[in-house]
Amino acid sequence: MSSRTTPSPSAPGTTPADLGLVMRGVHLRHGDGAETVHALDDVDLTVAPGELAAIVGPSGAGKSSLLAVAGGLARPDEGTVTVAGHDMTVSSRRARTELRRRHVGFVFQSGNLLPALTAADQLRLPLRLGGRRDRSGRDPLQMLAHVGLAGKADRRPHQLSGGERQRVGIARALMTEPSVLLVDEPTAALDRARSHDIVQLLAQEARERSVAVVMVTHDHDVLQYCDTIYEMIDGKLATSS
Repeated sequence: MSSRTTPSPSAPGTTPADLGLVMRGVHLRHGDGAETVHALDDVDLTVAPGELAAIVGPSGAGKSSLLAVAGGLARPDEGTVTVAGHDMTVSSRRARTELRRRHVGFVFQSGNLLPALTAADQLRLPLRLGGRRDRSGRDPLQMLAHVGLAGKADRRPHQLSGGERQRVGIARALMTEPSVLLVDEPTAALDRARSHDIVQLLAQEARERSVAVVMVTHDHDVLQYCDTIYEMIDGKLATSS
C-alpha cells in the first residue's frame, strides 16, 4: 500500500492527526448486567487527513457503532473522540449536531438519496440545512462534474445507476468540506468494476481534499486502494496483518 503525504498542521502544537479523526480508549455498551454487549471495547483509532482507512470484520462486530461514535451520532460511555481537534463527546446534543454539520460527512449504502430530488438538489440540501449558500468551491454542478457526473444534474435517483447514485452521495457529503468522511459499505450493491471505481474515487478525494476517510466494508477486493486496514471483532479494533 502506498504512503501519502499529509498536510502541515495549521496551528502550533497540532499534528496532522489532530486535524483528522482521533479515538482513544472508546467504550460503547448496550444493555445492563449479564445482558451487557460491548459494541466498542477500548477502541483506539487515528486517521490523518489524506488517509483512507478501511475497517473490515463480520456483521455485528461493532463497525456501524464505530461510525456512529466517530460522527457524533452516539456518545461513548468512556473515551475521547476528536474530529479536526474538536471534542465530539460533548454532552450537549445540539453542540454535537453543530460539530457534525461542520466537520463530518457521511456516505451511506446506495447513496441514501431522496427520491424526489435531482442530483444537483441532493448536493444543495446539506448547505441549506447548515444555513450556508452555494459559493466558490461548493458549486453543485462543478462538484458533480468533478465526480464524473457532468450532464446528470437534473437526473433523479431512479434515473441513475447504482454507481452514479454512490457518486452523488459522495459529492453531497463533500459539499460541506468535512474534515472526516465516514463511509458505510459503499460497494454493497455494486458490481466489481463499479466497486473499484467508487473506492478509487474515495482515495482520490481523501488525498486531494485532505480529508480523513473511514470506510466500513466487506469487500476485500477494494482494500488495495486503502492506506490502512483494520479488523474489528467483538468490539475490538486491531490493525489487519
